[in-house]
Amino acid sequence: MNPKLIEGDARSGLLIIVDHASNHVPEDIALGIDPALLTQHMAIDIGTEALCGLLAAELSASALLATVSRLVIDLNREEDVPGLIPHASDGHAIPGNADLPAEARAGRIERFWRPYHAAIDRAIAELNPRMLVSLHSFTPRLTSDPDQQRPWEIGVLYNQDERAARAAIPLLEAAGIATGDNFPYSGKILNATMNRHGEGRGLPYLGLEVRQDLIADADGIARWGAILAPIIAGTRDRLG
Repeated sequence: MNPKLIEGDARSGLLIIVDHASNHVPEDIALGIDPALLTQHMAIDIGTEALCGLLAAELSASALLATVSRLVIDLNREEDVPGLIPHASDGHAIPGNADLPAEARAGRIERFWRPYHAAIDRAIAELNPRMLVSLHSFTPRLTSDPDQQRPWEIGVLYNQDERAARAAIPLLEAAGIATGDNFPYSGKILNATMNRHGEGRGLPYLGLEVRQDLIADADGIARWGAILAPIIAGTRDRLG
């Protein structure tokens, strides 16, 4: 299953990648969960598909968006890690993924993970972008840890390559945005897609995590599109 492609102008120098844009579960895969959970963060990065569409239009950028839920397979994980096909998420068991036979696991990798990352490889080869943009959203708090406070409006994530992060964080702070420097998640721990396609090529990337309650409706998406488009462009331009 290939990702959704938004075609842009290669001259933008940008490729936007959204690993968790979809909550789609194919009819032949039974997760064994309450369907209501598919509307929650455990299944999808809320708001990212619409925000990506707006940013791609504003920046004339191409974009690739996942078309399957991370509960089926988490595309932002390495192929060989246990969490690639999660057995539980945010305190909820996923019975359909427990004790998955090796051939079924391999089948999901072949059906979803490999085509997704192959499509990113092709897009980078064709577009030769100056910078990747990785777009995610995060919850104000985890259901499994409701006392944990996450005051940031946006997080900028990175592993070893800090070039885009160091350019973007001052721009976000100057705009009055409460910005997490490798918070609420650390790219030094979880950065699989950008490790593979950015750091593996020496290609700068800007890893963005927007708090999901801020982009949960059209007004919020419009506001954050207006905030982020010039910051993404400014980050790209500062990289030379």
